[in-house]
Amino acid sequence: MRKFGLIGHPLTHSFSKKYFTEKFEKEGIEGCSYELYDIPNAHALEAILSENPEIEGINVTIPHKEDVIALMDDLDEACEEIGAVNCIHIQDGMRIGYNTDYIGFKNSLSSWLGPARPKALVLGTGGASKAVKQALKDLDIEFLSVSRTEDEDRITYEELASDAGIMKNYTLIVNTTPLGTFPNVEGIPAIPLEQVTSEHFVYDLVYNPAETALMKVCLTKGGKAKNGHEMLVLQAEAAWEIWNS
Repeated sequence: MRKFGLIGHPLTHSFSKKYFTEKFEKEGIEGCSYELYDIPNAHALEAILSENPEIEGINVTIPHKEDVIALMDDLDEACEEIGAVNCIHIQDGMRIGYNTDYIGFKNSLSSWLGPARPKALVLGTGGASKAVKQALKDLDIEFLSVSRTEDEDRITYEELASDAGIMKNYTLIVNTTPLGTFPNVEGIPAIPLEQVTSEHFVYDLVYNPAETALMKVCLTKGGKAKNGHEMLVLQAEAAWEIWNS
């Protein structure tokens, strides 16, 4: 039996388990299973792999995408640059870290925007934001990071709200935070919503619900909005390719 799985905490709902279980059934892929491993600490991965030597691939979600790097034997070149791992391939006892969030987001955003290259605001500073920022760089999209805390490489939500010129010039808003995820569907990042216009694009990495509170604001103003479902499908397929390479 080939085993795959997902580590994260909390794993109250999982796109990956549903996706891969259905994929195995639909495509007639036999002898494979996909399990959830809810671990509060990334280092608990050691025990999981020790108890399940048949595991060939692991997906990594919040909050372990950065901490898990220390447990890898090697990193894919792009993954090393991003600084976050969301996919692990275990082969001949070696653990190799990849970032398929990068692949999924870059391909999904590129096809959605077409030739347009609006400046972007990246909301959040977690592991997913690192993949998003690398994809934006590689697509030649200028961006600003926005966070609750001040730092030299980002602005705060307060600074964003106090300067109307920022929202006017940065018309692509990418939400990499979990705000708005089921069951807390009313959650919304603290951006100045009154400054959202029909010129704005919202790409929300949240996929459940399909239309987040942030997306609704943008759509109501006549803008365009997209959730993270396609990105997840693309990153899952990229992971499957890696595990079978």
